[in-house]
Amino acid sequence: MSDQLQPTLTSYQVNRDTHSMQLLLKATATLLVLAAPGIAGEYNPIREIGDAAPAWTKLPGTDGKTHSLSDLKDKDVVVVVFTCNSCPYAVDYEDRLVAFHKKYASRNVAVIAINVNKVPEDALPAMKKRAKEKAFPFAYLFDESQKIAKDYGALFTPEFFVLNKQRKIVYMGSMDNNPDVKKVSKLYLNDAVEATLAGKKVTTDETIAFGCKVRFERKRRKRKKTKKKK
Repeated sequence: MSDQLQPTLTSYQVNRDTHSMQLLLKATATLLVLAAPGIAGEYNPIREIGDAAPAWTKLPGTDGKTHSLSDLKDKDVVVVVFTCNSCPYAVDYEDRLVAFHKKYASRNVAVIAINVNKVPEDALPAMKKRAKEKAFPFAYLFDESQKIAKDYGALFTPEFFVLNKQRKIVYMGSMDNNPDVKKVSKLYLNDAVEATLAGKKVTTDETIAFGCKVRFERKRRKRKKTKKKK
């Protein structure tokens, strides 16, 4: 399987047949989950709703500072999104993410974007350039170890997680139901945050995340050295 889902397509070519795309993504996500050793959520191989959110510590940000989850202890809700520069799907969601932040920042909601890809176009210098170009109003962090994405069970960019005041995961999946903003009919992330702020249970608490695969490094197995025959 390639590292990305149709990375050479223009932003909305993929929507020529949205239903087929969603079926394909659902099948892909299901296969990934079934292949995982520890099945947890419906689509997430590691986490399930109600789990304590894994904490990150001192991750470098595009603002030149380091960031930890504990820095956000006063926030009522934290939205974590695994994203990157190189994925066309992630790029398509940047404006939506900026608008989301502006809508909820005054309601004590924090947005944290995290990138774990290690290709040059996703390295921290490129992230800083992108953050400046788009004037990101939220923290954009880099985890070279890739551990935090693995701890969350994140497989795609973009992929969203909503954490409540107790830092339990109350939603995970996609931001909405269509990469084409003109065809969006369900705002999963907004609904999850509204319910959480109101102290209510999130109705749709897990959806399929669609986008490019997170570029996890593959570790090669070391071959045992064989003794040379004399």
